Amino acid sequence: MEKSRPPLKKTTRRAGAGTLDKGLTVLETVERAGHPIGIHEIASLTGIQRLAVYRLLTTLEQRGYVSRDESKRYRAMSRRRKLLIGYAAPLTGNTFREDVTSSLQSAARLAGIDIMLLHNDHDDEQQALRNAETLIEARVDVAIFFQPVESIGHMMADHLTSGGRPFITVERPIPGGVYFGANNYQAGKLAGQALGNFARERWNGSFDRVVLVEGAHTSTNVQARLAGVLVGLRDVLPRVEESRVVHLHGNADRQASYLAMAGLLKELNPGARLLVSGFNDISAIGVVEAVRSARREKTVVIVGHNAMREGRLEIRRPGSAFLASVAYFPERYGERLVKLACAMAAGDPVAPAAYTQQTVLDRRNVDTLYPGETNGGIASSSSRNKLAGRTRSTIPTNAD
Repeated sequence: MEKSRPPLKKTTRRAGAGTLDKGLTVLETVERAGHPIGIHEIASLTGIQRLAVYRLLTTLEQRGYVSRDESKRYRAMSRRRKLLIGYAAPLTGNTFREDVTSSLQSAARLAGIDIMLLHNDHDDEQQALRNAETLIEARVDVAIFFQPVESIGHMMADHLTSGGRPFITVERPIPGGVYFGANNYQAGKLAGQALGNFARERWNGSFDRVVLVEGAHTSTNVQARLAGVLVGLRDVLPRVEESRVVHLHGNADRQASYLAMAGLLKELNPGARLLVSGFNDISAIGVVEAVRSARREKTVVIVGHNAMREGRLEIRRPGSAFLASVAYFPERYGERLVKLACAMAAGDPVAPAAYTQQTVLDRRNVDTLYPGETNGGIASSSSRNKLAGRTRSTIPTNAD
């Protein structure tokens, strides 16, 4: 004997509702019924004329939202919508950011999923939080965000967690999310080893100072990376005393790094040999400018991070003090991020951190890893900010 069903409540509609509103009302009524329902009952529940109900149901059936059985009753069909991921970040400002954004768009297109891109300046707290709210309201399946200012990243994570949205954090490990990016400690070790090998091979292991150019807004990454640099350097040159380590505040910014390094060079003996690790390529290029202006290329060697386009071009420049950069290949981020987001949306178990590939990129392999790039003797392509001139525009904090 069939169990009796509770009566469905009538649907209240606003006066003057249009066709779209009526169609959604009919669809929602069919969905709520939980059993096959006929035109007469739908009309009674919605207050829509039976002929209009019939026409709307015909369209809904053609589009796959409902199906009709032999008794001319209708039931809702399960329609699997495309996966929607959201990416909130500074989308422009340097080539690293642009490469990440472009790779995400390409990977989403190839995977047949939708992606929502939301931009905010790296230090715009209010816009970053509005972006988090937008992702929640859009009910994205997985949110991805990169926020260079770590404190703002924590605020965004809190919003997304409260809104029930799983999220991935790019290049900034934030509690509550899955981390995707560099293993900063290991990346630092690679940079330190590159500096140590240069000093051992070219300077017979002799140097005067280790200079660590830091970024104030990136505390977690800074500490892990700087610790790695010193460990890697001591792997090659065991006697690296703390008294010979100099910390400069470059704020992951080219102009600030230039000024900090220029000030240090004025304080030191002109022949002092310096091993410099920049927090990222932007800060490293600022150091390169200062070294070049002081004509100190023969006594200073610099390693950066990200191997962004500007850094790669500087590494190729003859006579540059820019020795190498630890490459993270941002142009490959998209494919892995999309796969990770799909796994999370499906409820599959994922590791708390997914690390990028890391390779020391220098003059020996830059053309193999990035063929076809030329600079015609210019230190930077897309940062057309006259690196050797006196007018220097600030490039914002980089993506790593």
